[in-house]
Amino acid sequence: MDETAPQKGTVTQRAIEQIKAMIAEGRLEPGQRLPTERDLAARLGISRSSMREAIRALTVMGVLEARHGSGIYVTQLEAGDLLETFGVVADLSRGPRLVELLEVRRILESTATAMAAARITPDQLAEVEKHLTAMNATDDPEEILAHDLAFHREIAVAAGNDTMAAILEGLSSRTFRARVWRGYQEEGAFTRTRREHAAIHRALVARDPEAARAAAAAHVGEVEEWLRAQLGG
Repeated sequence: MDETAPQKGTVTQRAIEQIKAMIAEGRLEPGQRLPTERDLAARLGISRSSMREAIRALTVMGVLEARHGSGIYVTQLEAGDLLETFGVVADLSRGPRLVELLEVRRILESTATAMAAARITPDQLAEVEKHLTAMNATDDPEEILAHDLAFHREIAVAAGNDTMAAILEGLSSRTFRARVWRGYQEEGAFTRTRREHAAIHRALVARDPEAARAAAAAHVGEVEEWLRAQLGG
């Protein structure tokens, strides 16, 4: 059994839930040092080995962090740290599971883009435009990929919801996007995707949330349909 993913109902899993409850209830605050492994095990009535496994699992999840020579601390519980595993799911998924991930991304990205249209600052809009211009100025797939990722990242940040931005960052796996860009290059689809990015940018400039939502949904929807075709429907 994977020690970082204890089965439900085990002593270790119960310890994980108890520590999470202590954090949720404010008995342990972000940045606070945990009691020693011995004290915490005694307080929760479990063995030190089970407590050690629970701490290891929570560290992998981004809830706790070990500081050399100092002890175990609660992290700042930033969404980006806690949702890092989304990227692993996107990197390792294949076939129909990837289509499912794109469906989720289409829903979230269209919402984030609509929110960004209402909230984006002039500086943020300038950054989005910078990456759009750079994408249009090259045919190098690696450069296009890098600016595509940055283009969408800036928009997600401009939406003003850190949790949504972290989820989208995970779903926007560079590994997966690289595969898509290679496929697009083979099909000569760069012109179409540039047109879609331009439509998103126009909606942001116009501060039109519904146009932004529709443009983003159409853009991710194209990728989704392309992937379905690759999988034979």
